[in-house]
Amino acid sequence: MATLKGQNLRVGTLNGTTFTVFAMATTNTITRNTQTDDASTKDDAGMSSKPTVTSKSTQIQVESLNVLDMAAMLNAINNLTPFTLMWDETGATDNQTAFQADLSRYGQFYLTDATFTFNDRENSSKNLQFISTGEIKGTGFGDITTTVVSPGSYTKGQFVRLFLSSDNTTAPAKVIAAAKQLSFHVSVAVENATTKDTEGNDEVQEPTGITFDITTNALVRSNDTITSGVDGQDFASIEEIYEACNPVKFEIANVSGANQRTKGQVIVRGSVILATLTSNNPNKQSSDYTANMTGYGAYTVGV
Repeated sequence: MATLKGQNLRVGTLNGTTFTVFAMATTNTITRNTQTDDASTKDDAGMSSKPTVTSKSTQIQVESLNVLDMAAMLNAINNLTPFTLMWDETGATDNQTAFQADLSRYGQFYLTDATFTFNDRENSSKNLQFISTGEIKGTGFGDITTTVVSPGSYTKGQFVRLFLSSDNTTAPAKVIAAAKQLSFHVSVAVENATTKDTEGNDEVQEPTGITFDITTNALVRSNDTITSGVDGQDFASIEEIYEACNPVKFEIANVSGANQRTKGQVIVRGSVILATLTSNNPNKQSSDYTANMTGYGAYTVGV
């Protein structure tokens, strides 16, 4: 039997008996953990421990170059909606057909961490991390239908931009001028909700809080000729936002037009506090700065 390659062991969502992989995935990692308790007593001779399993949990990480489902992922987090995820050996068209191999398993998972990255002249990407809630099962429940997902198109990072206002009352209308990098990160805190009424050893998790943050990197000043009529937030204005210590409104949106500044569909919006501002000024290199922003209140999915 040939060695199983990574492209043929995929993670996807399970809707009833319909399996749909995470499209354009580059890697996935499945980590299964046990928590143990030392059961050794005075009746045991010697110094060795005797661990016994008290609970189990599973984490799944998926990295992908498909960011078109960003709104769906953010909505699932906002609504505290669990996913039914399955991993299986796959093949056939686009390596997406589930084989229902002996190694296959499925269960309920919460999306607890999501990072969407949009860097200049790079393919945009996402990194998703899930944690199981309840039992992980085998797939012995009948045939599974596979939905083959079109590979879709890559999203270049320069076509997704951050818009900021200068306060928390006006709509964000200014892009980050001379921007190089952008990431949007959401984290969900969970707690173990397992009780004596819970059957089996699998942990039950419940979400308890949502936080998000934005990181942007830009040149302090560039020599680009700006032909767009859309204003930009330069380093000086970012400094003013930092010094004011007040929340400002933001939008992350698809862009087009002159200098990639014309706002299209808004992906996510809300308010942030500018928490950290770092200016990087190496010798004989372009000066740039990195701004880390912490979410203020809830975000709203725009699309």
